[in-house]
Amino acid sequence: MATERKFVTENIKRILLKEYMMKQLDRAGFGGLDIQRTPMGTRVTLITERPGLVIGRRGAAIKALTKAIEQDFKFNNPQIEVQQETNPNLNAQIMAEKLATALERGWHFRRAGHSIVRRIMDSGAKGCQVILSGKLTGQRHRTEKFREGHIKYCGHPKLMFMKEGFTAAKLKPGIIGVKVWIMDPNARLPDEVLVTAEPTAKAESLQAGSPGELSTKEELSIAAAAESATAAQAARTAELPEGAGQEKTEEMPAGEEGIGSEQEKPEDKPSEQSKEGETSGDKPKEEE
Repeated sequence: MATERKFVTENIKRILLKEYMMKQLDRAGFGGLDIQRTPMGTRVTLITERPGLVIGRRGAAIKALTKAIEQDFKFNNPQIEVQQETNPNLNAQIMAEKLATALERGWHFRRAGHSIVRRIMDSGAKGCQVILSGKLTGQRHRTEKFREGHIKYCGHPKLMFMKEGFTAAKLKPGIIGVKVWIMDPNARLPDEVLVTAEPTAKAESLQAGSPGELSTKEELSIAAAAESATAAQAARTAELPEGAGQEKTEEMPAGEEGIGSEQEKPEDKPSEQSKEGETSGDKPKEEE
């Protein structure tokens, strides 16, 4: 019985300390706390949206909190550490506090609930649920729920992936309870199955030579042949003017020979005439 009473009293002290921190750190955006027993004393880790307000000027506020924890809650040598929340929209306690302040400022409960759900889902959460219970519109108590995405209500997924935040909004008709549940964006549910290819099939395809590899080899050979053809064509085009000039120079002597032969042709004509004269001169002799 002594051990059971010890566990009960320790848990009661934790709950009372959490409620005290929620009241004291309302402006700083209280997001939760963690209490650990160490050989040096008790380590209290506070998660807040604005850690500067928790520490105070020259550490005055955090010193006052340390003194109050040691005297009122009887913790042995408490050491407070302050951590800043990187993404406040995924912290259930911070979002519950913001929803409560919106209701206290006069927002309609449906408008406030839908806006909080939209902010949470836009930040990347897999699911969220907002529960408002109390005198929302009239003198009769009622409960309204706003949910979106995946929500787990029991079992191991709820304990591991669901974050809960609770606070109360104080209005003129009465107190309205505000509860916010948020599912972790990195949560992997049991029904999620990832299908991947077998590694043996990939190894066999690599050993046998996959068609993708053959196509790449063929493409490389075709590209090399095209490059060699373009290089040869470029060399030919570069040599064309020089070859054309040489052909012209070689054709010039042939042309000159033709011109000389044409000039020699009139010289050959008199020889033909002399032959005709000789033949004509021989004819009268025969007549004689």
